[in-house]
Amino acid sequence: MILYPDAYFKNAREITTDFLSKNNINALILDLDNTLIDYERNMPKGTIEWVNELKKNGIKFFIVTNTNKKKKVEEISKKLEIKYIYFAKKPLKSGLIKAKKRLQEKPENIAVVGDQLFTDVLGGNRCKMFSILVDPIAERDIWITRLKRPIENFLKKKYFEKINKGGVMDKK
Repeated sequence: MILYPDAYFKNAREITTDFLSKNNINALILDLDNTLIDYERNMPKGTIEWVNELKKNGIKFFIVTNTNKKKKVEEISKKLEIKYIYFAKKPLKSGLIKAKKRLQEKPENIAVVGDQLFTDVLGGNRCKMFSILVDPIAERDIWITRLKRPIENFLKKKYFEKINKGGVMDKK
């Protein structure tokens, strides 16, 4: 199913160089809100170190976010030393394709990491990129995301049931 991710982690910091290498991933496109920072713009401890460690191992990064708050994105971009595209309108492809071009990688060598099925996972899957779902950092969301969460939670439950039964993920 196009809404199912290729992989799931509790948070982005659990993604390791070893995992990326095994899946031929050379670059990560990261969502911002509730993936890298919470609603109050707090970044979880260890995020900067995680990014720097992966960079040392040759992983490239890009932030692609739907937020239209440029200053918020710039602040995090500077802290992590990662370029960004804001107001990307995921799951539309344009922002992810721009990031792919700037990363100079094939789509199959890029993973899109985010906390939402209807934006991050769907957008990544539509672009033929590896999709990684993470849990939201915090419960607080913007109003539109709050409306989608119950549907996403239902789909996530189905996803976990399928993978916990040993089912093969068929995204076609």
